[in-house]
Amino acid sequence: MINKMYDKILKFIKETYKYLISFIVIFLIFFVELPYAIYTPGGKVDLSKRVIVEGGYETKGELDMAYVSMVRSSIPYILLSYIIPNWDLKKVSDVTYDDMSMDETIEIDKIAMQEGINNAIISAYREANKEVKIKGEKLKVMYVDKKSKSNLKIGDEIITINDIRVKNIDEIKEIIKDKNIKDEINVKIRRNDKIKILKSKLIKLDNEIKLGVATTTLYDLETNPKVNVKTKSSESGSSGGLMTSLAIYNSLVKQDITNGDIIIGTGTIDENGNIGEIDGVKYKLLGASKKKAKIFLCPPENYDEAIKVKKDNKLKIEVVSVKTLKEAIKYLEGRI
Repeated sequence: MINKMYDKILKFIKETYKYLISFIVIFLIFFVELPYAIYTPGGKVDLSKRVIVEGGYETKGELDMAYVSMVRSSIPYILLSYIIPNWDLKKVSDVTYDDMSMDETIEIDKIAMQEGINNAIISAYREANKEVKIKGEKLKVMYVDKKSKSNLKIGDEIITINDIRVKNIDEIKEIIKDKNIKDEINVKIRRNDKIKILKSKLIKLDNEIKLGVATTTLYDLETNPKVNVKTKSSESGSSGGLMTSLAIYNSLVKQDITNGDIIIGTGTIDENGNIGEIDGVKYKLLGASKKKAKIFLCPPENYDEAIKVKKDNKLKIEVVSVKTLKEAIKYLEGRI
């Protein structure tokens, strides 16, 4: 019985092997992704549809967040990247953090996006002289060193260290400063809405006793008027901070700083309104030009590259460097 089945299978393979090989080759060519990412000119997110301020003023133009587009790195797309202008092939290791996986990088960027939204709200409300208060804080793990001897993961919320409540990395440093290497500490965390207590050993990094993680503090904010910034599950990263803060500010004040124009930009922001460097300005600027933006705002660190891209591609869009939210507002108000 078994021999007959074996003979049938063997006969089937002999008769169809060419088709089977063709199927496997086609599958590998079109569906197997290689360790590369292809960056292409991006698009925009209209923040007037994302930023909802209670009783806020209307915007006649647009304040849009620029983003980078990526396409699958299968063989056909890789070949196209050598033909289509401004389709750039990059190694995945070049666009992830410290040899992390893409999933880990995305997780970090999602936390960074929430941090950026917090900072955008705080800076915009302060600039508009509106009320914003910090009601609560969450200490999130952003990075776990390879040498770390803890079971902490990216995205964990650290609640206590040895039963002491902590809200920032300085408070962790204060608790462990008199500890020794390999001392074991209890770390109470929240992971996927479940409370866990982890045993972690300390390590020595840069001649200091450390837990071996990097953290950031996210805020629970109370504002007057209320604000809601909508996001999608597929989105991540902090580079929308500048434009989010401008969109919030524009809803809080009577004067419309867009003057009816499409304004697209990029840049991180801290709670004091300082604008920080981003990646992918080339693809964001090309996307902004394609979307008929009149002005492209960017951090000073990205300005020279943006100007070069503008000249190389003969773009008509106006590129403006801004160091702070206040500077961006002043520039936009000066056009009215």
